[in-house]
Amino acid sequence: MLTLLGIAVVVVGFVARINPLLVVVAAALVTGLAGGMGPLEVVALFGKAFKENRYVSLLWLVLPAIGLLERYGLQERAKALIGGMKAATTGRILLLYLIIRQGTSALGLTSLGGHPQMVRPLVAPMAEAAAETHGHADDETRQKVRAMSAATDNIGLFFGEDIFIAIGSILLMVGFLQQNGIVVEPLHLSIWAIPTAIVALLVHGTRLVLFDRKLKSGVAR
Repeated sequence: MLTLLGIAVVVVGFVARINPLLVVVAAALVTGLAGGMGPLEVVALFGKAFKENRYVSLLWLVLPAIGLLERYGLQERAKALIGGMKAATTGRILLLYLIIRQGTSALGLTSLGGHPQMVRPLVAPMAEAAAETHGHADDETRQKVRAMSAATDNIGLFFGEDIFIAIGSILLMVGFLQQNGIVVEPLHLSIWAIPTAIVALLVHGTRLVLFDRKLKSGVAR
């Protein structure tokens, strides 16, 4: 029961609006101490968790570089590039990105895309520039194009990464099924993920084509 004190610390900390990082660290310390662990042992567990999950923080190293590139005109250059291509439409650009995103995710290269690295600095500006080239420069259309760009990245990643045999979601499902007496190989789950990924590609690809038609007709809803 004493280990539940950590939850009380979280509740009190958030109600008092204390820094969330301090609240979580304090809750972890209280939980560890209440569970019979020594202070050094708790700190050692913090270090172990950070070491095993340090790749999560790599994103924070990329953000300053992306910010500098945007400051020196990355979005403007992306828009200028697409603005000179009359055949480029919003739907075609996003459809190409969907195929690339899903294909690379299926190979385990999930970090090649993402909202901060690709969607905000490159994909969304290119899609917006294509819409503006065809006469759709109002704010409502820009917001819809940005939303569709973000959705395209999410769908490509979500349905593509499940094909990769060593992705965390596959290993989690294999472990959960084994704990419940169902033995399956990771390869089998990956193979069964392929039809789902193909259907997702077709469904969202169709949505992008229809979105293109709505843009042409001037009703992007």
